[in-house]
Amino acid sequence: MIDLASIDKSWTLFLDRDGVINHEKHKDYIHTWNEFRFYDGVTDAFKIFSSFFHRIIIVTNQRGVGKGVTKLDDLHMIHANMQQEIEKAGGHIDAVFYCSDMNDDSPFRKPNPGMGLQALQQFPDIDIKKTIMIGNTMSDMEFGKNLGVYTVFLPTTRPEVNIHDEKIDAVYSSLIEFARAVERGNK
Repeated sequence: MIDLASIDKSWTLFLDRDGVINHEKHKDYIHTWNEFRFYDGVTDAFKIFSSFFHRIIIVTNQRGVGKGVTKLDDLHMIHANMQQEIEKAGGHIDAVFYCSDMNDDSPFRKPNPGMGLQALQQFPDIDIKKTIMIGNTMSDMEFGKNLGVYTVFLPTTRPEVNIHDEKIDAVYSSLIEFARAVERGNK
């Protein structure tokens, strides 16, 4: 279980993108910035997170790039605009790691921990025991457990997931709900 009152600037937050920060497209990919839609409250959530977490890092599988249906330039534009909107709202993102590999056995494709290990290499100040992964799939939860971090599940797109699964440490309905819980836990 996560002790929300212990979260301070020594903690790190990993987040998935689609289904956590923005609406997913059913059985498709977000190809361009015009298709990207933040969930309600997300920019406010990042502002809150930025008050409590030292590092905020996005880890996202982007198989659409590997398939050639999403252009790499468009993916970079999505991430640059996403960061800009979050910064305008008073939040921050330290880095965005993505995996465009097609094969599930790629060490960088979640649930494998490669993107997390890249983050640890880039930011050696990350304390893995003070790190949380937020996602909307069991692959995200497995990634968190493979990395050895706490997991928070958002049932935004996968209501069929057993929220009592041992890979899930906490469940919140949205990113803003979790952000407000962190804020309340620290008052």
